[in-house]
Amino acid sequence: MALQTSRSIPELFSEAVGQLAKLIGNEFELARAELSEKAQKAARASALIGAGAVIMIPALVVLLFAVAAALMHAGISDPVAYLLTGGGAALISGVLIWVGLNRLSGDALKPSLTLEQVNRDKMAAKEMVR
Repeated sequence: MALQTSRSIPELFSEAVGQLAKLIGNEFELARAELSEKAQKAARASALIGAGAVIMIPALVVLLFAVAAALMHAGISDPVAYLLTGGGAALISGVLIWVGLNRLSGDALKPSLTLEQVNRDKMAAKEMVR
């Protein structure tokens, strides 16, 4: 294959646009693959959380009744013991939900590798145009 040393500006521009189009296509493929991986990871985590919650609910009810019974045995009236037990459980569950929601935030699930690659490619494209 012969090396062509002098090409016209339209040919060079056409080649640059073609390479840029290919680069953009590759970036979309990378983004799709990374987002798919993140979605699968979130789905597996959600399934484990759901399974654990289903198994934990009956155990938690029994433990809460035991706490209320211990409070009643210590001399606290039945309604106050149940109220203290329920309020404590609600507080703990609220904190756990808040922590879980923070871990599923946009920052935790954003395609950081793809964004970094796009920024590098943007810089390379700027250099190529100069």
